[in-house]
Amino acid sequence: MTAPRTLLGWGLIALLAAPAAAPAQDLLTVWRAAQERDRTLAVARAEHAASQAKREQAAALWRPNVMLGLGAGVGTSESHMNGAQFSAPGMGTSSGVNFATSVNAGLATRASVTAQQPLYNRGRDASRAQLELGADMGDTAWRAAQAELALRTAQRYFALAVAQEQLRVAERQMSAVKRSTTEAHDRFELGESPVTDTHEADAALAGVRAQVEAARLQVELKRQQLTDSTGLPALTARLPVSSAAPGETLQGWLDAAQAGNPQVRLAAQAVTMAEQDLRKRRAANGTTVDLVAQASLDRIDGHGDFGSANNRSRNGMIGVQVTIPLYDGGMASAQASEGARLLDKARAQLDQAREQVGEQVRAAWLGWQAGQARIAALEDGLKASAARLDATRLGREVGDRTLLDVLNAENDHARATLALTEARAEQVQNRLRLAALADRLDEVVLAEVNASLQPEQAAAPAAPAAVSAQQSQAASAQAQRRRPGKQDHR
Repeated sequence: MTAPRTLLGWGLIALLAAPAAAPAQDLLTVWRAAQERDRTLAVARAEHAASQAKREQAAALWRPNVMLGLGAGVGTSESHMNGAQFSAPGMGTSSGVNFATSVNAGLATRASVTAQQPLYNRGRDASRAQLELGADMGDTAWRAAQAELALRTAQRYFALAVAQEQLRVAERQMSAVKRSTTEAHDRFELGESPVTDTHEADAALAGVRAQVEAARLQVELKRQQLTDSTGLPALTARLPVSSAAPGETLQGWLDAAQAGNPQVRLAAQAVTMAEQDLRKRRAANGTTVDLVAQASLDRIDGHGDFGSANNRSRNGMIGVQVTIPLYDGGMASAQASEGARLLDKARAQLDQAREQVGEQVRAAWLGWQAGQARIAALEDGLKASAARLDATRLGREVGDRTLLDVLNAENDHARATLALTEARAEQVQNRLRLAALADRLDEVVLAEVNASLQPEQAAAPAAPAAVSAQQSQAASAQAQRRRPGKQDHR
């Protein structure tokens, strides 16, 4: 018969057999890569570049417009003049003279040049203001997209880090359950435990194997998601050790968010845009003044009722053109009424945005405050679960605890480890959310978070199986003394 294997021996074997961890990327490296590769940011970058063209459009609205018109085709022309007075050198003067000319299906050509410079036009003023606002809104949306990328990248990065920790804990738990399973079978062979212990151990081992495979799948999914966003292969993330304090009071963050939050600024700019739109609608029925210069040449050649004919007409003018709309059927008034209602909507959306941002700031700030207390409680709980696991294992050695007690203690410790890991990752993200809500999420803040990550070469936390060789030997000796004799429990 084989003697029961000690936990210390199995721990040394697992430590020697563990593969070396792949080098981990830090958050700054991943974020910089995402700036170049992320598809969502690429769309936002293109939209921002398009919005900047609106500034040039706004400037062009008050520049002169010059148009050249050319035309050619088949035309017909008839001209009749009766009762005219005619005079010519050597021919005297004749009254009651009639003139007539005609061209049937002749070649007609036309050329014209027109230049127009707006002098007074309230609608153009409003359109220019709208275009400039559109460019400003593009800048605001671009800043929001960059902050969203930082948050999205951090979320994916820590999701991968948590998934890796879940896999590590599950593998460690599986190793512990394997040891317990082997020990249960050995004890059963020695007649020291009933066959139900082996069944419980086998069932627990099958369950933890399923957990390991599920955790491994999650790691691959999270890694691929981050790789798609950054283009970095074989990514490995690091967990945060601590989180920097918010730095301001809740009211300070609320004031900063109301002043700088991109969504609030976009809503405020939308109100100004609606005001200019209402101004433009009201000006649609207003007077406009333009400086106009025009020159044109019309010509038609062909045969008509009186033989061949060649008619030409040249015109030119420069001056001021005043346009005064008289009646449009009530269209301008109806459009102005619609614009007023749209302005009310934009103002209501601004109030809604301010309220929503305030709620988000409170949630993130209070979440960070509660997270500190939660982390402290989880750290104490992790220490307690580790001590309980050690005591339960030792109790199992001396016969005071059952195998099921050991398996339950293993599960509780794994849950405590993962709960603390998730709480630390969520705490860091609460800090980033606060910065993003106040439009302060930049590389400096990301560098602070990056400095709080676990060192790249840091060793993985040791398993809480802190049973010494002397304790194992003493427990085995005590079990031998307490053993009433070999019994067949099968």
